[in-house]
Amino acid sequence: MTPVYIVAAGIHPFGRTEGRSGLQQGAFAVRQALADAGLRWADMQFAYGGSDAAGNADTMVSELGTTGLPFINVANGCATGGSALFGAWSAIASGQFDLGLAVGFDKHPRGAFDPQPRDWGLPDWYGETGLMLTTQFFAMKIRRYMHRFGISERSLVRVAEKAFRNGALADHAWRRAPVDAATIASAPMVSDPFTKYMFCSPAEGGVALVLASEKRARELGGLAVRLRAAVVRSRPAGSFEVFAPMIEGTGEASATRLASAAAFEMAGVGPEDIGVAQLQDTECGAEIMHMSENGFCADGAQEAWLAEGRTEIHGILPVNTDGGCLACGEPIGASGLRQVYENVMQLSGRAGARQVPGRPRLGYTHVYGAPGVSGVTILEAPSWT
Repeated sequence: MTPVYIVAAGIHPFGRTEGRSGLQQGAFAVRQALADAGLRWADMQFAYGGSDAAGNADTMVSELGTTGLPFINVANGCATGGSALFGAWSAIASGQFDLGLAVGFDKHPRGAFDPQPRDWGLPDWYGETGLMLTTQFFAMKIRRYMHRFGISERSLVRVAEKAFRNGALADHAWRRAPVDAATIASAPMVSDPFTKYMFCSPAEGGVALVLASEKRARELGGLAVRLRAAVVRSRPAGSFEVFAPMIEGTGEASATRLASAAAFEMAGVGPEDIGVAQLQDTECGAEIMHMSENGFCADGAQEAWLAEGRTEIHGILPVNTDGGCLACGEPIGASGLRQVYENVMQLSGRAGARQVPGRPRLGYTHVYGAPGVSGVTILEAPSWT
């Protein structure tokens, strides 16, 4: 396979932007990425893009230019951005193209996400019982995990506290003010054990990444972060997933475990080699469980990891250095690409006040979406400038 590099990155700030559509936010990110590499829209040979609630990504050609390029729309729940990147990576790795784009954006209305059972192949009664409420499912899932592996509610608070502290350092984050532990713990309960500060919010934003073959990346010069692995996996038998809350067998299998193992194999590295990680954190429990599912620690070890600050920016494995979904919110189409954007900034030394010390060599991203789809990437720092 042809080595694939990210040669430019652009982002529209997350949060709420009145007067600008989700599609326009995506186009903003594309223009920023193109300017980052000194490229034009006409240089793009293809694009993959997605949005959950803000329209078809391919219609942004009316904003950017009707050049006739193949533009593939992607829809894969919260893994939409990761799936768009996987498509773009595949197009270049195959040797068919040498320069293209992955873009994701969204603009969700205020309030909770409102999934409909029929859109997920489920009967109406499934929603009538409340099982479509993601807040309820994730609360049940972490309660089970806490009971099995000795995770305390204090660990949930630590995850949220870190997220808002990191978000305060990220220009693109929505929630840019630290929140203290006492406020997080005593806030109104949403779904036990989660208070309102322990969930992400539907949001707005856009991210674009320009990908290139090694030959084209060298010609362009400048940024060249290698995409060592890009993997997407769906749920296996025996998994315990949102919109499929049943346990068959041990319940230990998961799309995340499959995607993580495949990514490490593809990149030829292990969890111990990763210098910075962005893990799906739609709520505090997700970050905790995903630390284990992605192979970074044993189940239950998160209690000590968090207490000892190992996942802080100056820790042994910084996790969600821009505040993750908790601080940035979750515009579904853009969220997975935001993780990759953050690792590009970290690996290229452009993360500013939140820069991980020592310029990490390898960055890891993990995104998870309903009804059980996970996307994982492993990036390598530039080898030339």
